[in-house]
Amino acid sequence: MIKNVFLFLLILPIKFLIAQSELAAFPAGADPKEIGHKIAHRFITGKHMLHAGKWISYPETFYWTGTINYAHLTGDHVLMQAMKDRLSKLTASEPQLLPPKNHVDLNMFGSLPLRLYQLSKDKNYLDLGLPYADTQWEVPQNANPTEKDWAQKEYSWQTRLWIDDMYMITIVQAAAFQATGDPKYLDRAAKEMVLYLDELQRPNGLFYHAPDVPFYWGRGNGWMAAGMTELLRMLPQDHPDRPRILKGYLTMMNSLKKYQTRSGMWNQLIDQSDCWAETSGSAMFAYAIISGVKQGWLEPKKYSPVARNAWLALAKYVDDKGAVSEVCVGTNKKNDKQYYYDRPRHTGDYHGQAAYMWCVNALLE
Repeated sequence: MIKNVFLFLLILPIKFLIAQSELAAFPAGADPKEIGHKIAHRFITGKHMLHAGKWISYPETFYWTGTINYAHLTGDHVLMQAMKDRLSKLTASEPQLLPPKNHVDLNMFGSLPLRLYQLSKDKNYLDLGLPYADTQWEVPQNANPTEKDWAQKEYSWQTRLWIDDMYMITIVQAAAFQATGDPKYLDRAAKEMVLYLDELQRPNGLFYHAPDVPFYWGRGNGWMAAGMTELLRMLPQDHPDRPRILKGYLTMMNSLKKYQTRSGMWNQLIDQSDCWAETSGSAMFAYAIISGVKQGWLEPKKYSPVARNAWLALAKYVDDKGAVSEVCVGTNKKNDKQYYYDRPRHTGDYHGQAAYMWCVNALLE
């Protein structure tokens, strides 16, 4: 009996390491570090992608932060300095491009300087980033009745029950927690995530774009997958909201495993086999699954092949200049199925560039 238990304990970590190895060795053309280098360095000379033509947009913010994380992981000091210089130029000579603190898609900008603060401890970054986290819970005087109602229930006044929000809100609150150590930020993010899970997750684990838009849009679901992943990486094992978020995550990952196409990708509408393969959402799903395997939330034997096949497929959409193709453009909700089929597809769109950096960094960790 003792011998059998010993063999089981010996075989278990070996099986885990074998499954993990599927995420460590890739053929030529799919090496995460090489692809990451191309995508990250492309950002140095990239133009701003502006929200409403006025302010730094969330795709640029996340591409920027992903590049910072890549520079940190690889020890690329030249790239890191370029990212700091870009922010210095923004605050010094382009301050009009700094997003106002009045919308869920704009407040997330704070996650960028807060990440730089974590790495450098330069208080200027903290002073720039923290107000973006705080104002998500500070109700403005001109708030409408719905916003005030959410605030009275101790949710963000920016709550709107669009699935995109569960990366926008959680990422800046989580970054504020990492920067300050104040648990209120993590508690806020977790409480908000539980609300969205309870309100929006369907029995199959996926999410409608919004309650009144019953379609499983790829990138929208990707925001949920990535948001849950970010929170689970930070939530203590004994946090009261962790079991609910983990349950939502596992249910979603099980569904994504079933809907992955033979190519390794996921479609623009996840459950529609005749829809086109979309890269940004697929990269977000791959990021969530890679992280789940590495963090021990997902069984490696079942999910390592899913993550590997996804990355091998995704690598084919990156050109020599580090531009990702087949990226769905920015998309508002619309109760029209054909609308999602007909969305334009761009190459080099920062929605895709950012999500690829998440995958790269997760594979390199």
